Amino acid sequence: MAAAWARFDDCSEDEAPAFRAVIDALVAELPDGSPLGPFERACAWDSTGRSDRAVPLYREALALGLGGYRGRRAKIQLASSLRNIGEPEEGVKLLTPELDAPPDELDDAVRACLALCLSGLGRDREGLSLVLGALAPHLPRYQRSMANYARLLVEPED
Repeated sequence: MAAAWARFDDCSEDEAPAFRAVIDALVAELPDGSPLGPFERACAWDSTGRSDRAVPLYREALALGLGGYRGRRAKIQLASSLRNIGEPEEGVKLLTPELDAPPDELDDAVRACLALCLSGLGRDREGLSLVLGALAPHLPRYQRSMANYARLLVEPED
């Protein structure tokens, strides 16, 4: 699977069906009921521009118990796909609880995707607040200022 994905960046749009076929063949080697199968297939559809085909597969993977790091990836990617197909509200509902999940390297991706979903709902200030809050710790200076600005975007005015 890793080798197939490593070659994906060199894949042209015309080669997308062949790439998905490779993923399907690899998934066929997994045991029945493995949540990794629908997850990998969803990723392949999503990465080749077919969010509509990815959404039900992400849902299936999560319903089959996909958890941990891949489960969190599936939620991020599902929320992004939902936004792409015009359902950003569902993406917000899916990712908002992830803000309270134990921290990991996907935290900024959660915030970025949630910000896009919020923007899709016209809630740009909330989205910008999330993005600034995620960016602030990575800045060489101004971390405290940016974190405060992020907070003030959504804090009620006195």
